[in-house]
Amino acid sequence: MMDRNQGTPTDERRSAHRDEQYFTASPASPDERRTIQVNLVGHQVPVQVSNGVFSANRLDLGTSVLLKKVPAPPQTGDFLDLGCGWGPIALSMGLLSPQARIYAVDINERALDLTRRNAESNGLGGIRAVLPDLLPADLTFDLIWSNPPIRVGKEALHELLMGYLPRLNPRGKAYLVVQRNLGADSLIPWLARSLGPDWTVGKFASAKGYRIIEAGRA
Repeated sequence: MMDRNQGTPTDERRSAHRDEQYFTASPASPDERRTIQVNLVGHQVPVQVSNGVFSANRLDLGTSVLLKKVPAPPQTGDFLDLGCGWGPIALSMGLLSPQARIYAVDINERALDLTRRNAESNGLGGIRAVLPDLLPADLTFDLIWSNPPIRVGKEALHELLMGYLPRLNPRGKAYLVVQRNLGADSLIPWLARSLGPDWTVGKFASAKGYRIIEAGRA
């Protein structure tokens, strides 16, 4: 008799496909693209989605909370969507600030291709979807919005955030949405300690079990 706690091969494949969105540059799951309609910052937008990419069938709740709660972005500047998936945050930045330069970063090449196509099909020419290694080393940002990949694990998440948050310009702000039961409240003091006394870090807003964390130079 099979132990109920022992995963079947099908379960293992499903788990592997779920993990692709976080760890895999080239997902092995079938690239079955679909067009859906999503509401982004008051605009009804058609977008392509696919398997092997975060939130492959809808706008996820955390991103929706972020987009509803964050302050309006500046009209110009260099913005970053960290962990872009199929591009809802970058697209929203582009809709709100069409003159801004928006960098959408992900390790998942399928996600980057979807973001590029979604930006092009919606006339958002300021979005550049790139692998992390292709960002100019001296590029700094006026704004970061992110639904960071919490499930990569604490160590990898901390390394990711400390690789990008220090690249904020002096007046820049970062807004991160993190589920409360996945460690949002413990992430705030960790960021404050790691970024140091020249930074302010705190809870900006809460909704539907999520925290939005704001970070910037003091």
